[in-house]
Amino acid sequence: MRTAISQVEEYLEDLENRIEPQIENELISQWKSFLEGNYKGEIFSPRRQRKAPSRLEWRDISTNDAIRDPVKMIIRQLSGCSNALASGSGAILSVRTDYGTGIMPSIYGAEIFWMDDELNTLPTTWPVKGGADAIERLLDAGPPEIRTGFGKDCLETGELFRQAFSDYPKVSEYIYLYHPDLQGPMDVCELLWGSAIFLDLYDNPDLVHKLLHSITDTYASFMNLWLKIAPPRGNYSAHWGLFMKGQLMIRDDSAMNLSSEMFDEFIRPYNQRLLSEFGGGAIHYCGRGDHYIDRLPLMEGIYAVNLSQPHLNDMDYIFKNTIDCGIPLIGFSRQAAEAYLDKGYNFRGLMHCH
Repeated sequence: MRTAISQVEEYLEDLENRIEPQIENELISQWKSFLEGNYKGEIFSPRRQRKAPSRLEWRDISTNDAIRDPVKMIIRQLSGCSNALASGSGAILSVRTDYGTGIMPSIYGAEIFWMDDELNTLPTTWPVKGGADAIERLLDAGPPEIRTGFGKDCLETGELFRQAFSDYPKVSEYIYLYHPDLQGPMDVCELLWGSAIFLDLYDNPDLVHKLLHSITDTYASFMNLWLKIAPPRGNYSAHWGLFMKGQLMIRDDSAMNLSSEMFDEFIRPYNQRLLSEFGGGAIHYCGRGDHYIDRLPLMEGIYAVNLSQPHLNDMDYIFKNTIDCGIPLIGFSRQAAEAYLDKGYNFRGLMHCH
């Protein structure tokens, strides 16, 4: 491990010399004030007080190279922190073990689907072969071993991050090591099952629930291991350079294909268990979510929402069930936010844009 760490020392030294505690503390203070509902402006979009360019030429590392080499993974992730300091952006310094959406499915034995190198895109996984019968066999095998597939890689690389940071006080203090992309229980269920799940939600709902129970248990087990590597820092955490209350960023991309009633049955209880167990967090979704968004204010521990495609949503209804309920939107499209400001919408100090 020491040999691996020696390969990233020049990058850590560069960041250690450029991080200014006063500036980082002020930025974090602004984020906390925003998240507590104390921001008085229209769009929250903080920036560092000054830029801190690097004197080092940072290596350009591809996605697949980073996944195959934990040292390259660390350098690639730290380069995002370098860019934030150099540009003076308002992004919280943060890194993760970045293995794509297939982390949880790979723990269950799903085969990795690698993207071509020229695409420079994270991998995913193939569904297990055999449909519902294969899911039955998977469940009969009992709880999966967490330290397999990308689960093993995530935890080992997370430990390498922790060890690498340990000799650099400012890096350790101001760069957040946040949890990997575990998706959400239903997203993982769909990745394992494949598109046939949309029929089996009707034809075999009990089996779907059994798999969701197992996935939620495994998700919680993984998070407990992860939080030993990267312990919580009070009530706040970082994700994608964003700041939020709670510890989890749960993905609900699959929910765009399900009715609000199915959300209540197959998504809400499993998300709620995780939010309750890990101090709450935020919900991310791609695609459309206005058909179930009114469920989110009824749940405990949802402290922010991050959505990627406002043009696919009835945003008036989204705002009614987020901002109007005291739930901030983080990482929102600036173009879309400004368009709604022009229409006279009051964001109540709960809109963040980069």
